[in-house]
Amino acid sequence: MYLFLCAAYFVVLLCLAMYGLHRSHLVLTVIRHRKKLRAMRDNAPTLADYVTKHDKLPHVTIQLPLYNEATVATRLLDHVVNIRYPRELFEIQVLDDSTDETRALVRDHVADLVAKDPSLDIAYIHRVDRTGYKAGALDAGLKVAKGELIAIFDADFLPQPEFLEQVVPDFLDREVGMVQARWGHLNRGYSLLTRVQALMLDGHHLVENRARMAAGWLFNFSGTGGIWRKEAIASAGGWQHDTLTEDLDLSYRAQLAGWRFVYRDNVVSPAELPEDVSAFRAQQFRWAKGTVQTSRKLMKRVMTSNLTLSQRVEAFFHLTPHFAYPLMVFLSLLLLPALVLMPATNPQTMLLIDLPLCIGTTGSLAAFYAMAEAAQGRRRIDALKQLPALLALGAGLAPHLSKAVLEGLGSMAGEFVRTPKKGIEVGTPAARSPRYRARADLPMVEVGLCLFSLASTVASIETGHWFATPFAMLFTFGYGYVASLVASEQMARRKAAAEAPALAQAPDSMREFAASAADAAIPE
Repeated sequence: MYLFLCAAYFVVLLCLAMYGLHRSHLVLTVIRHRKKLRAMRDNAPTLADYVTKHDKLPHVTIQLPLYNEATVATRLLDHVVNIRYPRELFEIQVLDDSTDETRALVRDHVADLVAKDPSLDIAYIHRVDRTGYKAGALDAGLKVAKGELIAIFDADFLPQPEFLEQVVPDFLDREVGMVQARWGHLNRGYSLLTRVQALMLDGHHLVENRARMAAGWLFNFSGTGGIWRKEAIASAGGWQHDTLTEDLDLSYRAQLAGWRFVYRDNVVSPAELPEDVSAFRAQQFRWAKGTVQTSRKLMKRVMTSNLTLSQRVEAFFHLTPHFAYPLMVFLSLLLLPALVLMPATNPQTMLLIDLPLCIGTTGSLAAFYAMAEAAQGRRRIDALKQLPALLALGAGLAPHLSKAVLEGLGSMAGEFVRTPKKGIEVGTPAARSPRYRARADLPMVEVGLCLFSLASTVASIETGHWFATPFAMLFTFGYGYVASLVASEQMARRKAAAEAPALAQAPDSMREFAASAADAAIPE
């Protein structure tokens, strides 16, 4: 038992350290290619360059996939119609799979927009079923799309007027199949949860994507805020819905088919972050399950392709990051018996093994997120301040996302659960109406793991395993933090549901007062 615990504990720890140190590799890659990245930004082509080479601008179709988005759909349309581009080369497709009032709301708004500007080319497409979910909607629109370039925006995005002017010129090179812009965050400062989410996404966009593009490695379309060449989609096999991450799946197939991708970190499309932990967990669950499914589908093809060794190694890390979550849960379960049965580490071993391992893994994360903050003109110290919360949130999500990994290994496809949006406009309280909510079970697993990790924290102190104490505390806080957030949200919803019948029978003036009071009570 002692030998098994030692072997299992250190194997899991080394695997997690491998993923942590990989982030250091990405940071060093960005530093090594910083001149190339700066030159790509400074020498980005313009619309005039495109016209000079190809005589005319390309026709662009903007696809807007919607499903029950009453809080944000009209806002999205208002931003899209303000995008600057020749009207005769600009088509908007509203791909609406909605089953609620969104359908009538969007139809009416489209009619109003066309009445104000008859030159607008807007096609409203409603499917009678959600076959293929988002991928199915995109594919249905693609079959009748007029554009040779296809821009895609999710409902919670706010595309800026200059978006096409900045991104379309990158398709001057006929080998470019997709251009991805950076995501901005409308409600970054709303809470600790949104600040951590913003940091996580900034790390992906400003370190991972920049490193992979500069080094010639494969990276992915993020599902929104980017433009595809229609020919690239078709040559790669089109949109397929046998995984929950159709964007990652198509990205790899297109790059394996020879298309080159471009990442534009200086073109930003603001978007809304989930403010409820239940919505955030649902989003992360879909991403984790879908990434594992894509790994199952394409890993063998990637590893046996004619990609370079460095491209294949990076693809492995890109397609398998979520396997770290079950490893984290396993490590937290191994920690208590290991602390009780294994002798305390002597000071020499701590200095030679434990300390370098601890500094190497946590230091790589600090460097990774500090670079993401610095790349957008923010202070590195802000990333370091949020790092403990980010690590705790990752630990707290581990049980839920471990389930996603197991489901991804066991089955393909599944239901595409959209992330609820609130329709945030400059943080106004009235905009934070809980029209849509994510489902969530009571966090019993997280509560149990929190108590187990608390026992590990006490055991680490009692047995003199000092380097294990911070890890045990991290697991304790992470599991407890996520459990408390989920539980408090569920209690608030049950209370609201219980009060709903009484409020429904109240006079209109009382209902209006209650609604305004509820909005005013939301912390900003």
